[in-house]
Amino acid sequence: MSSGGGARRKKGGHEEHEEHVNHERWLVSYADMLTLLFVLFVVLFSMSNVDKAKFAELAAGLSEGFGASSAAFQGSPQVLEGAGEATNVVAIDPGVNPGDGGSGTAGMSKEQAEAVKRAVLAESRKEASANAKEAAKEAENLKEIERRIADALAKAKLLDQVKFMIDRRGLVITVVTNEVVFAGNRAELRPGGRKILDAIAPTLAKLPNNIEVDGNTNQLKAAVTYYPSGWELSAARASTTVRYLVERGLAKDRMSAVGFSDTKPLIDPKDPRSITMNRRVDVVVLTMLNAEQAVLLPSAAGPDSKLHTGETTAEAAAKAKATAATSESSSGSPATAETGTTTTHD
Repeated sequence: MSSGGGARRKKGGHEEHEEHVNHERWLVSYADMLTLLFVLFVVLFSMSNVDKAKFAELAAGLSEGFGASSAAFQGSPQVLEGAGEATNVVAIDPGVNPGDGGSGTAGMSKEQAEAVKRAVLAESRKEASANAKEAAKEAENLKEIERRIADALAKAKLLDQVKFMIDRRGLVITVVTNEVVFAGNRAELRPGGRKILDAIAPTLAKLPNNIEVDGNTNQLKAAVTYYPSGWELSAARASTTVRYLVERGLAKDRMSAVGFSDTKPLIDPKDPRSITMNRRVDVVVLTMLNAEQAVLLPSAAGPDSKLHTGETTAEAAAKAKATAATSESSSGSPATAETGTTTTHD
């Protein structure tokens, strides 16, 4: 006989309880998962909730640390946010900051700072003196090139057709493009122009310097017949000159041609001579100095920095001899200098 309905007897006298199946065990795992998701979203929300004021301070601090001047680099101690009240930024000498251009002498005594200043000035004077010496040496080299070219032109009786000048670019050989060199509004070399270039080409071919040829027209507003404007005409004349010099032995990779039209007058356009003088081709022997040294070339060249007729080797030797004689005459003889008396001769 069974009782209650919760148990029943089996054979052998043992009582067996009925097993109940739990269909709601998934709720435990589901609740755990929801809890973890909730925690995750709380953490994400807390991370995304940025204090704008503190973020701006952080951005400013990073900006100052990577180049802008800050309290730390100005020598005043500051407390870093979130690092504890007792944590101070160590004051840094402004002179050691490579970005602020400081002198680095803030921690020095007055005597030490003056010594550093004198050393810097001495180094600057030493560099300036070296640059001046290089410019003077280059000016003499360019003058020697001028003499060799003048010798060739004088031999061909063409020296009066060419002018010379030394500027920061180097030695400028100015060939006035009158009807002897180029016909009006044309860029074909005439026999007179070929003779001038034939005379100067051998000297130019032996130089290590690069050569620039500049074409220039005068300021007259006359119509250009065969070219759209003076730009094309001046560039064509420069190119023609370069091509002719290359055919006479100059290396192609050393040459360049530039057209300036009437933008670089040699003399004032109001001067009557400008009609012929500004209509020219400049053959420039470019200097091999650096920019800091080249800017000193005109002052090192002295009178040769102005437009002048070429000086031949013979003329230079005669001038040097006359200068030496004048100097010797003004100093007097050794005997006269010692005794203070005047020596007379029969």
